Amino acid sequence: MRDLTEGAPYDVPPGPFGGSEGYAFSTNGQEIAYTTKDAGRENAWSTDVNVYLVPVTGGPASVITAANKGADQNPVYSPDGRFIAYASQAEAGFESDRWRLMLYDRSAKLSRELLTGWDRNADAYFFAPDMKAVYVVAGEAARDKLFRFPLARGTVAGKPQRVIADSNNVAFSMSRDGRAIVWARDATERPAEIYGASLSSAGASQPRQLTHLSDSLVSRLQLHAAEDFWYRGAGDDSVHGFVVKPPQWESGKKFPVVLLIHGGPQGAWLDSWHSRWNYQLMAAPGFGVVVLNPRGSTGYGQQFVNEVSQDWGGKVYDDLMRGLDAALGRFTWLDSTRMGAAGGSFGGYMVNWIAGHSNRFDALVSHAGVFNLEHMYGATEELWFVEKEFNGPYWNSAAMSDQYRKYSPHLFAGNFRTPTLVLHGELDYRVPYTEGLSLFTALRRQNVPSRLVMYPDEGHWITKPQNQRLWWNELQRWLTTYLGKPAM
Repeated sequence: MRDLTEGAPYDVPPGPFGGSEGYAFSTNGQEIAYTTKDAGRENAWSTDVNVYLVPVTGGPASVITAANKGADQNPVYSPDGRFIAYASQAEAGFESDRWRLMLYDRSAKLSRELLTGWDRNADAYFFAPDMKAVYVVAGEAARDKLFRFPLARGTVAGKPQRVIADSNNVAFSMSRDGRAIVWARDATERPAEIYGASLSSAGASQPRQLTHLSDSLVSRLQLHAAEDFWYRGAGDDSVHGFVVKPPQWESGKKFPVVLLIHGGPQGAWLDSWHSRWNYQLMAAPGFGVVVLNPRGSTGYGQQFVNEVSQDWGGKVYDDLMRGLDAALGRFTWLDSTRMGAAGGSFGGYMVNWIAGHSNRFDALVSHAGVFNLEHMYGATEELWFVEKEFNGPYWNSAAMSDQYRKYSPHLFAGNFRTPTLVLHGELDYRVPYTEGLSLFTALRRQNVPSRLVMYPDEGHWITKPQNQRLWWNELQRWLTTYLGKPAM
């Protein structure tokens, strides 16, 4: 066993999210490409992750992405060994810039963008064995899809083709001859299973389900698929959302509504299955779940992502309120007289913002939500995030301080009236738990019905099974208390 990075002033792979995608062996097994972020005082406000190369026998590592001050990650060697593909963000300090697919020529020692003009994130990618195509996984309208780009001598030679587009699709693996793929597929109404399909230049065959691990359990439950809709948001822009029916759904009945608000803010709700923020569990007590991807959401182009920065309580809030109105108008079984809203991280922030700006909801759930933006700046471990979202430290100028205060929920706490459940992990370094404590104090001091549940062994997300069970019990109990049961 040999430490190939002995004495290096950095971690491999880098935190906080680094995993196996952060390194790759060359085709001949003689070299390793890995990603890391240099240590030092700028680490807290820099996103400058780089790709390094090191011989498997040891020796000095060389960096191939030094010229780019944004993040570079996920190296993948081409089958012929000539290229290294990697994802790159051009803007320094912006963790949600578009992930461009880059190609590094190992002989020429030069990098270039492979998919110029393609306005999606290259989340994952792999080459066909004959180098006649590169396959890219990218989010589009709440689904992770597989795209095929034809190649000729390492250059894109045609338009992209959607190869796998239905449901949510991740973790692809190709056969050595390039004629088949397997991957994990899930959806709102279905936990992940392994699927397979045959490949050709014309596309893929009909996907075949290869595993049936959850079939017997799913067959005993009344699970509803996501029902998509589009509406006009702020500025008359087109915005996407979907609705999930409760298991008790019957025509002619009215059901209470829960609006879900995702985190990020640069992220997206997907048509997927997850133990956290599971749409079916949210709907289980008898609620219609409205799921929206407002301004800042990924999968709709980078401009749509960018428009949430420096505007946290602006267009995104309008998108959410207009989306809820659109859902109520289209899905007439939703009961507009009994509504709640729930969200985590930025979603929790938006719940806190709603609490100070609207009385249309009967109950709120704020998980790990930002309450005081200036306090958040001084305590988060992702300083680059706050500086990008609000254009710098709050003390830089009076205008900068005003920007933080303009969208800080704590300054609107005097308007709080809606019963609110506050959930937070004590080991949360992203949005420190004092944000939850401060929110709860403001609620209780004004005699607003509220409850605080802290998780001493959890961070930003609640991940331990027993804690998740408690989290869901608390959330369902709170919403049921204030929204009631379906109308008969």
